[in-house]
Amino acid sequence: MGHLIPAAGKGVEPGRDAERTSGLAPRLHERAFDILAAQIVSGALRPGERLLESRVAERFGISRAPARQALARLEQLGLVRRAEGHGFVVELPIGPVPDFTEQAPAADIHLAPESTWERIYKEVEHEVVTRSAFGSFRVVENHLAAAYGVSRTVAREALSRLHQRGVVRKDARQHWYAPALTPAYVAELFEMRAILEPAALRLAAPRLPPATLKALAGNLADAMAAPEAVDGARLSALEEELHISLLGHCGNATLMDALSSYQTLLVALTFLYDAAARAPGVEPFLAEHMDVAERLSAGRAEAAVEALKSHLDGSFARAMERLERVRQAPAPGPLPYLSPL
Repeated sequence: MGHLIPAAGKGVEPGRDAERTSGLAPRLHERAFDILAAQIVSGALRPGERLLESRVAERFGISRAPARQALARLEQLGLVRRAEGHGFVVELPIGPVPDFTEQAPAADIHLAPESTWERIYKEVEHEVVTRSAFGSFRVVENHLAAAYGVSRTVAREALSRLHQRGVVRKDARQHWYAPALTPAYVAELFEMRAILEPAALRLAAPRLPPATLKALAGNLADAMAAPEAVDGARLSALEEELHISLLGHCGNATLMDALSSYQTLLVALTFLYDAAARAPGVEPFLAEHMDVAERLSAGRAEAAVEALKSHLDGSFARAMERLERVRQAPAPGPLPYLSPL
């Protein structure tokens, strides 16, 4: 994706003038929309370039929800078209378009929310997971709020999101805490994943769009072809593409909610991949994911389930090895909102 350039206030979508002149600050998705629209109209984003929701969110420093809204607005105006299974593709405007401001490409910018949980979530998640490799911690809500200069409501919302992801829990006294990633706890997580993920895959297999499997296999092939260019964040995204996005096609929201609380290791992957030295060459899980994808593409659902089970077995051993290497490094420093247990 090209550089993200700021757009001035005169480039507005029809019907939004009253909203723009009300004196209220534009919402995140509106600001992201204006910038992307200006890039498309000016040619900074060229026809054929792909806009992935996750990449837009990352580049703008926002969550996926406003990124999704911005892309939906662009699609409504015909500035992008949906590419099944692989985000959106930039289109040349056809006919008259709104008078979006055209500026020369500038440095990437971030549209951080002013006082919402999204502004602090990624950093808090990283800091908590980083320390979970070394022990258990109580997370003090009011200290978290003070550390980031936000309200307790915002801090509580961030912790609730971490709770949904299985990163933090509540004890008998309703205090937040982050459980240590001990061998016993990691084994429990993988035992639950071994029960739930194959069940989700069986349900998802007949519902999967061919384009989804094609995109999954293509992304894996790209990573395997150039392993030296794949960093921890990319490896983490590839993990989520199978274990979260693909399994999400199962159509059972209750099952996916249950599964999400046992996928703490997926949250930790970015840190673990970057913090623990990796052997050169292709990361082993990529071929295992490809095996699952190929069996699904061939209509062999039960064979894909067996491949997933085998992959989870291998992933457990590798996760334990990586955690052990992380623990051999110096422990991260203390934080005002984390108290060792």
